Amino acid sequence: MKLKDKTAIVTGGGTGIGMGISRALAEAGARVVIAQPTLEKAESAALILSSEGYEVIPLEVDVRNREQVLELISRTVERWSRIDLLVNNAAITGPRAAAKFLEIDDELLEKTIDVNLKGTFIISQEVARRMIGNGGVIIHISSVGAFAAQEGAAAYCATKAALTGLTKAMALELAPYGIRVNGIAPGDILTETSANIKNEAKERGISGDYFRKIPLARRGNPADIGRATVFLASDDASYITGETIVIDGGFLTY
Repeated sequence: MKLKDKTAIVTGGGTGIGMGISRALAEAGARVVIAQPTLEKAESAALILSSEGYEVIPLEVDVRNREQVLELISRTVERWSRIDLLVNNAAITGPRAAAKFLEIDDELLEKTIDVNLKGTFIISQEVARRMIGNGGVIIHISSVGAFAAQEGAAAYCATKAALTGLTKAMALELAPYGIRVNGIAPGDILTETSANIKNEAKERGISGDYFRKIPLARRGNPADIGRATVFLASDDASYITGETIVIDGGFLTY
């Protein structure tokens, strides 16, 4: 198994894409901390995976809160001695992030930036400090919205584009410590919350004029992102850092 005896933290790891990542890492042999802002969701996901024989623990964290992040790290190290991988999947996304540019209020703007960018920065900074001396991998879950505009998602797209720059900057500065930093930009991934995303967008006044077709003729699934995460976390990707890999079924090819 590619990640045998590795310890991973997955923020937002109990639902949607995050659950797909948590499962893929566990299947690859990693010990996984499922970190959620709501402990019940983390516990529910951990119960499913642990019942299948995987080493998983649920922990509560608000990535915007440095004290909670430090507590998460402390409890992870207390349990498994080290942290080898951090996957920054927690985000304000989907319907929660949807609003027309002229209608985005300060509350939505600040929350989106705080979780998607500031929270990613804080937990990455603290985990990287812990990785010094052992090396490690940090992976940001971005979006095709970082590279192409999405109607009704200006704040979301801005934060995901910022992650591209953060990935490169972190990769440059952390390389001397043996820490690789990469990103994954998912396209249209089918999850519980995104199942009716087109209809929900139109209900919010989004025109739908800019919805794209997918050349591979299917929506992605969380396992597609999970497998890519395993690859980037493994020694197979030992010479890859500072990159953001787009996984979108051809969504951005035209």
